[in-house]
Amino acid sequence: MALAGFSRDGASFSGGSISAGAALIGSLFIIFLSNGMNLVQITGPVQMIVLGAVVIAGVLRSPAGTAETNARIARQLLLNWRLQRTMTYVITIDTGGTFTDAVVQDEAGRLTIGKALTTPKRAFEGMYGAISAAARLLDVTPEHVIQRASRLIFGTTRATNAIVTRSTAKTALFVTEGFPDILYLREGGKKDAHDFRTPFPEPYVSRRLTFEIKERINAEGGVETLLDEASVIAAARELARLSVQAVGVCLLWSIVNPAHEVRVAQLLKEHAPQVAVTLSHEILPIPREYRRASATVLDASLKPVMQKFLEDMAADLEQLGFSGDLLVSTTVGGCMEVTAAARRPVHLAKSGPAMVPLAAREYAGRVTANGDVIICDTGGTTFDVGLIRDGEVVRTRETWLGPRYTGELLALSSVDIRSVGAGGGSIAWVDDGGLLRVGPQSAGSVPGPACYPGGGTLPTVTDAAVVAGYIDPDLFLGGRITLDAAAARAAMATVADRLSLSVEETALAILTIADETMISAIQDITVSEGVDPRQSVFVAGGGAAGLNIASVARALGCKTVLLPQTASALSACGMQFSDVVAEEAASGITSSDAFDQTIVRDALSRAYAALEKLRAGLKIAREAACSFEIAVDARYRAQIWELEVPLSGFPIGGELDAAELAQRFHKAHERTFGVDDPNGIAEFLTWKIRLRVALPRPAAKPIASEERSALLKRKRAYFPGQGLVDTPFYNGPALRLDEEVAGPAIILEPTTTIVVPPNASACLSPTGSYLLKLER
Repeated sequence: MALAGFSRDGASFSGGSISAGAALIGSLFIIFLSNGMNLVQITGPVQMIVLGAVVIAGVLRSPAGTAETNARIARQLLLNWRLQRTMTYVITIDTGGTFTDAVVQDEAGRLTIGKALTTPKRAFEGMYGAISAAARLLDVTPEHVIQRASRLIFGTTRATNAIVTRSTAKTALFVTEGFPDILYLREGGKKDAHDFRTPFPEPYVSRRLTFEIKERINAEGGVETLLDEASVIAAARELARLSVQAVGVCLLWSIVNPAHEVRVAQLLKEHAPQVAVTLSHEILPIPREYRRASATVLDASLKPVMQKFLEDMAADLEQLGFSGDLLVSTTVGGCMEVTAAARRPVHLAKSGPAMVPLAAREYAGRVTANGDVIICDTGGTTFDVGLIRDGEVVRTRETWLGPRYTGELLALSSVDIRSVGAGGGSIAWVDDGGLLRVGPQSAGSVPGPACYPGGGTLPTVTDAAVVAGYIDPDLFLGGRITLDAAAARAAMATVADRLSLSVEETALAILTIADETMISAIQDITVSEGVDPRQSVFVAGGGAAGLNIASVARALGCKTVLLPQTASALSACGMQFSDVVAEEAASGITSSDAFDQTIVRDALSRAYAALEKLRAGLKIAREAACSFEIAVDARYRAQIWELEVPLSGFPIGGELDAAELAQRFHKAHERTFGVDDPNGIAEFLTWKIRLRVALPRPAAKPIASEERSALLKRKRAYFPGQGLVDTPFYNGPALRLDEEVAGPAIILEPTTTIVVPPNASACLSPTGSYLLKLER
């Protein structure tokens, strides 16, 4: 039975006689839909009935509807319904210390951001809350987004927090007899050579849980002492008595001959099947014993914790109908399928910040050809700084979890991100000498800054921004959260009284100290390593980035800052631009004066075989484009530390030119340290291959601005040297493209606030980023 005048294909509507009953039903359904329901929530034949009723009501409500108007209404309604039925999404999640960010990308490449407070006890609640916030902006349900997601990538701080707080599984270490103190002795080093008060850190695995195994392999791979299997079996039986859940095995020179480590793993499987095992030659095949042992025990200790966490996450998503590809971000600057990541969970540590440079490279590449980019990500707990040189993300093996030298060394090839405690939630306090300090303690999400609903009582950087007038309490996060300005002032007063300053002066002092901490962190990764900030592009991200990035960049001599509209979720955005990335390394020691092609080919073939095995197990890689990148860790003879040298253009299985390898090392050394030794002998130690599996993503499209008034209000804000100034507040999405906003001004985006100080300006580019010019 057909409705009067309604064709089967929905292309025409003649507006024949319609009963009053049908009109009433249609009107009721429109009211029903306008109160929070949508067609996606209704399934089966009922959905078509609702659609028909909505069409009827729409026609009756159109003014004296002509056939053309009626047909347009019907087509639009059907189009919206079909889009909701067929739309697919890519979801990326970043769980931070204060907020959990969700970025949802639709088939047109549009990014929608959702934010929710992080839930430390159950991470999935924060994730679901962030997806729900994004779904509301899309006018669909979170279940709709999850069920129609083709891919979900999430980054988590769970691994990092577990290591720093020592809440990992109880772990033992198996070492070669006579070398039980590898973790205890570390590599030496102190941040302050004259500091005799700081206690020496305890090893990650205690001596009581360190077992010496009788065996010995020499540096050439020969067996000096056969493996005593009885000692391995005895140690394995002891593990159950000590309630050990994981074991790291790190035997001398296993990177050259892994036979003993492999046999130990077999014996552990037979006599202690309940423990998780990590072998050092598999996780980090480099010749430095402490680094290899550290990475090994960190990975082993995370396996029981992270495997359960990942299993629970997958189960929670499956219950909501998720059937796409589930991936997790990794510290190397890519992502990996959950099943593969669970086998090596140490790669999940520091994985969230590793995504920020990917987003920065994408956004900077849309507006400039400058390949040197400084990335600043100001979150609720920390200020993270990264670097891109010549368009390539800078990586390092000097990644510490906790303080340098006294924390735990990750030692894996990781995106070089330096963190300091200067985020939006960093707490301001006065030391015993009467000096104002900011951080490293943070209010986090619980209890949060004083101005937050249910927040704490201690003043934070966010409270300072509220008191200074930079954050409007009624428009925070697009008005979804109302801040308590009185609570912020009360918290600020506790510090202001001790300093004999007004609350506004104290707020400005807190922001200034936070600036100095950030400036120092940027100089550490740039000036100290041969990069001139004045010649680089600044890309700012994080929910608190817009508050002070202009003043930070100006102090460093930078003239232009790029602040994407998605800045508040830059890490989650980076996952949208990420690929599946995995790295394998193999030891092959040779030198430029006696270059051994056989050693190099053998090392590269071992690394390549491991990557091919991993790729064969990836569902997502079967039809995707893959590429391989080669690098080597090299140094001058008698140097202590190595430098990674990219070897683009070199074949994996072909002959390598020793002279060309040495020349590339000389250039890399000169660029990094300012000097080189063209006649010096270069030593090549560890050969690495990085696999990249390209993930599909829509092409970026220019944004369209909205035609409406951008000025929201005028309000007084506090600026250095000028005091309280009458300041316009603008609605960011309503600004016309390339419209210049002169400072002082405040631009409000749904998830971040941008402060344009005096003698500066900002404009929104068609690529979706604000350009802050600091020359005015």
